[in-house]
Amino acid sequence: YNVKVAFLDDPAGGSNEINISPVLGRSCGPAFDPEAPSFTPMGTDGWQLGPPSDAEKQFSRCAAKLRALRADSGQLREELNLLFDHLLSENYNKTFYPSINIRPEDVCTLLKHASFLVPLSQEHLVIKFCQLMHHLLNQLKVIMDEQTLDVLLNYTASALKMCSTWTHSDVLLALSTVVYGNGPQCHQHLSDLLGEDGVLLLYSAPSQPNMELRRVALNCMANICLRIPGQPPLDDQYRGVCFRVFLTTLQSPKPPNTDELFYCMVIQAALKGLQCCLSGGKWKFNGGEELGSVLAILKRLMFQGAPGVSVEWPAVLYPAPLPQYEGLSAPKSAEPQKPSEPPKDAANKKRKSRGKGKKTSTEGSRGDDGEEDDREAVSALQKGGGREGGRGEGESLSKPSAPSLYPSWKLNSSDSEFSDMEGNAQSKLRLNHGHVRQGALHCLLAVVKSVEKRTLYGYWSSFIPDSPTGGQPPLTLLTIILKDPSPKVRACALQVLSAMLDGSRQFLAVAEDTASPRTSYTPFSFSLATAIRELHRALSLALLAETAPQTLTQVIKCLAYLVANAPYHRLRPGLLSPLWKQMRPYVRHRDVNVRVSVLTLYGALVTTQAPFPEVQLLLRQPDSGSSSAGSFTPQDSALSWRQRDGTSSPSRTPESSPPWLLQLCVSLVTQPREDQSDSEGAGTGGGAALEPSPIRLEALQVLSHLVRGYFSLAQACLCDIGQVSARCLGETDPSIQLHGAKLLEELGTGIIQQYRAENNVPESLRVPISQVVQFWSEVLSGPLNGVLQSEQHPMLQSSACDTLSSILPQAFAQLPDKTQLMCITVLLGLTYSENYLVKTAAVRALGVYILFPCLREDVMFVADTANTILATLEDRSTNVRAKAAWSLGNLTDTLIVNMESVGVDFQEELSDMLLLKMLQAATRASADKDRVKSNAVRALGNLLYFLRRSQLTRSAFQRPLEEAVRALVKTVQSEATMKVRWNACYALGKAFRNPALPLDSALWSCDAFSALCHVVTSCKNFKVRIKSAAALAVPARRSCYGDTKRFSCVWRSLATALENSEDTNDFLEYRYSASLRHTLSQALLHLLSLSQSQDMPALGQSLAGEEGKGIKEHLIRYLRAEEGGGEGAEGEKDAGGDGFNPQQRIGCLQQTLIRLKGLEAEGEGGGKEERGKEVVVSFLEDLTKTCEELSSCSAGFQKTET
Repeated sequence: YNVKVAFLDDPAGGSNEINISPVLGRSCGPAFDPEAPSFTPMGTDGWQLGPPSDAEKQFSRCAAKLRALRADSGQLREELNLLFDHLLSENYNKTFYPSINIRPEDVCTLLKHASFLVPLSQEHLVIKFCQLMHHLLNQLKVIMDEQTLDVLLNYTASALKMCSTWTHSDVLLALSTVVYGNGPQCHQHLSDLLGEDGVLLLYSAPSQPNMELRRVALNCMANICLRIPGQPPLDDQYRGVCFRVFLTTLQSPKPPNTDELFYCMVIQAALKGLQCCLSGGKWKFNGGEELGSVLAILKRLMFQGAPGVSVEWPAVLYPAPLPQYEGLSAPKSAEPQKPSEPPKDAANKKRKSRGKGKKTSTEGSRGDDGEEDDREAVSALQKGGGREGGRGEGESLSKPSAPSLYPSWKLNSSDSEFSDMEGNAQSKLRLNHGHVRQGALHCLLAVVKSVEKRTLYGYWSSFIPDSPTGGQPPLTLLTIILKDPSPKVRACALQVLSAMLDGSRQFLAVAEDTASPRTSYTPFSFSLATAIRELHRALSLALLAETAPQTLTQVIKCLAYLVANAPYHRLRPGLLSPLWKQMRPYVRHRDVNVRVSVLTLYGALVTTQAPFPEVQLLLRQPDSGSSSAGSFTPQDSALSWRQRDGTSSPSRTPESSPPWLLQLCVSLVTQPREDQSDSEGAGTGGGAALEPSPIRLEALQVLSHLVRGYFSLAQACLCDIGQVSARCLGETDPSIQLHGAKLLEELGTGIIQQYRAENNVPESLRVPISQVVQFWSEVLSGPLNGVLQSEQHPMLQSSACDTLSSILPQAFAQLPDKTQLMCITVLLGLTYSENYLVKTAAVRALGVYILFPCLREDVMFVADTANTILATLEDRSTNVRAKAAWSLGNLTDTLIVNMESVGVDFQEELSDMLLLKMLQAATRASADKDRVKSNAVRALGNLLYFLRRSQLTRSAFQRPLEEAVRALVKTVQSEATMKVRWNACYALGKAFRNPALPLDSALWSCDAFSALCHVVTSCKNFKVRIKSAAALAVPARRSCYGDTKRFSCVWRSLATALENSEDTNDFLEYRYSASLRHTLSQALLHLLSLSQSQDMPALGQSLAGEEGKGIKEHLIRYLRAEEGGGEGAEGEKDAGGDGFNPQQRIGCLQQTLIRLKGLEAEGEGGGKEERGKEVVVSFLEDLTKTCEELSSCSAGFQKTET
């Protein structure tokens, strides 16, 4: 950092005016950015671009002379003084002189040796040595070793104790440079510095009259709190001490007779320290009052020095009460993609954008061009102007009138009101006020990132207006975005707003304004919708007014976050249409970052709630050029899409016409960029040069979003998009190749979605199967083969595997045999890759292929795939094992399909040894992590259902069979995730369907039934209960349930579960209670249909009392089909039912009644059995009679109504 240091020749001089501006120590990046990567010096030849510079020669000469000096030298003081002057006179700043090649170890050696030569009694030399410490460490960006750190810490700490007060400003300056990012390593000295009577607490206190000492002390504390990525945070005890000091400083009023400029610098140091505290690891505020105090201070300082702002600021901000928005979240599958950040190399050559990563305040950033931006703004203000006046060429959007964007507090007095000296002072003051506002916004950004989202939502109304503009507008972030004169401050405000919007989808999902609000009060949902509309309005105005490219990029990125999180389907239409048109001119903006962010915004527009009718209409509109954007009105098309209720597009736009956005993205990816254009400036003459890589990558992402969300519009250009993908795959840039492969995968997935029966897409609207076959034939004969074999780019290889898995099964069957064989051979080979990404993608693709109808009956392919999956199940990577288990589950699904369709022939062709290996591998995988276990138990259930009696009776299968069932039982009883337990219950139900399974005699069958009985009554998750009840209703023979004791245990468990089917404290579970009762009722009737005379005493006892009355009520509702469906329907299907209607259910009940009446008591307990049978028969007769009467009454009522 280019820090100016005034050297004191007279130790007895007055105030020490070192570093008029705030000083930061050595830096590893932007001074305020604790997340910046640490600076690593290059090797000896790293910076050497030529012969040694004068600075290097001077340093080498002085260092050699200094090392030759001894403490007992005669002219030590004079020689040290001269050497220090020489060293301080050179500029070693590597930012401007990268050829300087001074080794860090040489600097450390020099400083350590000098510390032994400079006695603390020579205060003049102490000051110069401290200045030298700061000068060398800061400009050369030296990372010290532990010994040097300890030596310099000891020296500066001793100087603070022994030297006079007038030297302490320089000593603290050196100390702040030494401790920069090294706080945790300074623990031996922290008690002296930050203890109860520590020198830093003394000098940073509000009672300290010397503003310079106070500022440097605060800066030193900030550097102690600063955390370098990869290092441990500062101890919470000392971080808490610093936090309280910074907070007290910001809360304290300006001392009387204090210069405003120096006070601004103190505030900047405190803000920087507060930011370092919040960013230096997890931070917990002590209650809401502390958080409210911090937010109140930051809001006040956000408007520091803003003319015309004179309001009474509250000391604490209190959160607004919020309703329970948590329960209204949308499904996870609809989660909009987070707007992608443009790559780091997207900056223009002339002016590198600081973008989102610029989190620093002014301290330590004197070498960048940001201060010049601020000075230009101040200069413009002194001349009576607002921001820069003109727009760039090629941008035809007209600005609103001046008063709306440039209020009076931005328009300052002319130069004539001040003398030259006063004008310069005013300019410096305005500049520092801007730095304070910027620092406050950086702190606010740190607060937003460190505080839990739902806690912060209560404070939204303090920073985002939630009522329409009218009268005096509130002071919010939008005020700064629209009216602050500094582009850096505006960019900071936009970063804060973006961070608040990021991840707010669940909170904003409550917003709604489709209906008119009641006049008595304003609902929270309407206020939130108003806030979204105000954000749209203000950001659109900022888009029109902004000319600084870096800030303009932030405006567009902020809009992308808003679009990605707002629930537009619950808002009145008309928000997206004007934004869509307003962005059109910026597609050809001269700044690369702006163009990338525009594409990011378009990506968010086509991703949000896709397919969204308003966006669909915009995509169908013809390309009328960007000239219409300025005159576009929101009502032109936005209000009509709901009225048409999804009817066809306007007649002027044919359905087959490709969307404008699609054409734009294709041209950006494939066409040479336009030279000599208005927006690009003068060309370089390279007419064949393509667009910069960041723009092409973002255009490919937008194409992928378009294909995913609006495939019906993109399918007309299927071949063109395929050619774009093929061209990208044929390039040398791996990033372009990767995005090309992702685009191909999206195309394949879109085609598959069209052909899925549940989507009900008419055949006339699907891509013809012949075209799909031609498409994949061209793709598979193109550069995709080379990508599949590019071992040097494993991520690209894995993406190519995903592309292969997105081929439509019907199209795969029509591909040439050699092409099919190539796909299978490549995937089988890639499962042996050394890279886990490639192996994961390949085994997943095989799991997709095993479900293809044209492959699943091929025993050789099934066997090869099974052996490959079994090998990958032993991989050390959890990701590989998880996908292998998923593929094994799919393979066993295929076995079941083949068993039911082909029959015994397929079962006999498959090797018994292979089945045994699969059973054992799935059993081992069921003890793995939950990600693996969930599909391993699914495979176990399928395998236990698939095995034939001849296999189950073989001795080789006896032990593996028992271990497999016990693995399922253990998983059902475990504390695994609900998905895993659900799958385990489902697997047991699947196994019970195998008539060859010895449920009546096997020792493990008792444990299986006990586990299911326990889960059906006690599990908190109703979906798990539903699956366990369905599994208990699967066995088709009474003997499968074992003896009377086990049968009655199953009955009691089901009856108890039915009685408690509404007992839950979780509303999310309560919605499954009807489905649970449906499945339990069906299971009880199933047991009654199988019951024998020996079961009658237990059944009669259950049905005779109050329990029987409750069961009867639930059975009546089931028989009359008054509730059920959903999960209940699935349970009925698993239990062997066919989804009977009420008449069929009552018919089955009557058959059960007839069978029970014919039962005869057996054995010695005949009397009990007969009495029990009478109770059961009476119960069923009463149940049948009640259902018939209710049906008659219902039919008569309907007839009367007719």
